[in-house]
Formats: sequence, C-alpha cells, structure tokens
Amino acid sequence: MTSAQVVDLKGKKLSEVALNDEVFGITPNVGVIHSALVRQLANGRAGSANTKTRMEVRGGGRKPWRQKGTGRARAGSIRSPLWAGGGVTFGPKPRDYSITMPKKQRQLALKSVLAGSVDKLVVVQDFDAFKEAKTKQFAEVLKSLGIHDKKVLVILDYACDACDRIALSARNIEGVRVISSNNLNVKDILEAGAILTNTRTLEVINNRFKANEAETESKAASKSSAKAESAASMKAAKAGGDASKKAASDKATKSGDSAAAPKKAAPKAEKKEASDEAPAKKPAAKPKKDAE
Repeated sequence: MTSAQVVDLKGKKLSEVALNDEVFGITPNVGVIHSALVRQLANGRAGSANTKTRMEVRGGGRKPWRQKGTGRARAGSIRSPLWAGGGVTFGPKPRDYSITMPKKQRQLALKSVLAGSVDKLVVVQDFDAFKEAKTKQFAEVLKSLGIHDKKVLVILDYACDACDRIALSARNIEGVRVISSNNLNVKDILEAGAILTNTRTLEVINNRFKANEAETESKAASKSSAKAESAASMKAAKAGGDASKKAASDKATKSGDSAAAPKKAAPKAEKKEASDEAPAKKPAAKPKKDAE
C-alpha cells in the first residue's frame, strides 16, 4: 500500500497517511498524460489573433496610376499585400483551439500524474498555526520543510479559515502557486517541484476519485440494464410479429386452397359443355355448273 509521511510545519515527522492505490499506486500512462497536457494548453489559448486582408484594410479603392505608360510596375490598389500598409496574406483569424477528451481519459491522466508525483508530495497535519496572513511566516515554513528553493504547488480544500490565510500568505512568493483541490490539473502538477497539502485535502482527493468511480459504475450498470430491457422488448416484439405473420400466412394458404379447387374444375366443365353444344360441321356444297 502506498503511503506518505505526515509532518508538522517545522518538518518534524508525526505519522504516515495511506494513499489510495487506485490513484497513487497505478502505473502512469505517459501517452494519456501527453494528450491531457496538449488539450489543457490548447484550451487555454484565446484564439483572438486577427489580421486584415486587402479587402478589409481601409482605402485602396482607386487604381494608383494607369496600367501602361508610366514605366512603373502595374498596380491595382495601394492595399495590396505587396505594399506597406496593405493586407496580410493567409494571416491568422479568430478561431477555436479547444480539444475534447473523454472523461475517463481525463481522470486517468490526472491519476497518472498524481501517481508519478508521490515523491514530490509533502503532507502537513494542518495549517491551524497560521492565525493571520503573513508572507514572511509562510516563507519560513517552506524553508523548514526544505522546499523553499523549488517550485511549490499548494493544494487546499478551502474548508477552513486557515486555508484562506495560507492562500493570502503564499500568493506573493515567487515560484509558489495555490490551487483548490477541485482545480487539480495535469500542467500544474507536472511543473511543480514539490506539492504541499494537508491531510484533510488529501482525503478529499482520495474520496473524489472514489466517488467518480462509483458514479461511473452506476452509470454502466444502468446502461447495461436498459440495454437488456430493450433487447427483451425487441425479442418479444419480434416473436409477436412472427406469430402474426405465421397466422396470416396460414389463413392465406387456406383461402387459396378453397379458391383454387373450383377454378381447376371449371375449365373442364366449360370445355365439356362447349363440346356438347357445338354442332357438327357439314361439308360445304360444291357449286353447280351452269348449263351450256
């Protein structure tokens, strides 16, 4: 089981805290981490860069000089991209750089960076010793913990007044970044040389991923049950349709048999009646020759 040491604000070891193996004990997935980092950097771009084409630049509606006879190169507008002050060819336009990523991959990326940052984790019991927001006092704490010369990421849950005082104390120190446990992200964790947090916030992080996993499992179970119900209903509908089709075909077969019997006898009777009623043909009489 993965664990981390718990120290006080002076760096003295107090105890150990267990870390969730499903978060801090997995093998980091480097490919997913890279995809998540690229997505975060892309989504942070404003995409507001804009240049004007020759159509959008003001002026240039008149031909500067006639086409021939001046000895100069032909020109149709002073706003041509070849001219100073003209439009820009293929310049940037406002666009959306955002990239989507499945929820499970985002969670895996976050768990992977946390698992790879166990060695950088510094867990203190609490920050209750901070009775007021003092940057000098927080700088002394960082020095006591031996992380004053590193880029420090402070993760807080903001569940107490001390967290607010810590945020005010640390925000003016170069190389120190303070974030909420709800805003954990791949970029900040990768850039940090040390991660400072307290036991309560660590428990919040563990419970957060447990809740996400439970929610995913419940959604998968409901989805599978709905799928099974739809399959059963489709099967029942198909069985009913087959039964109705069979009944219809049997009915059609019976009606066809009953209708086909007289049709077969009718031609024979008609033929017989026709043979009875038809008179015998007499040979044609030869014409008489006129007497000469």
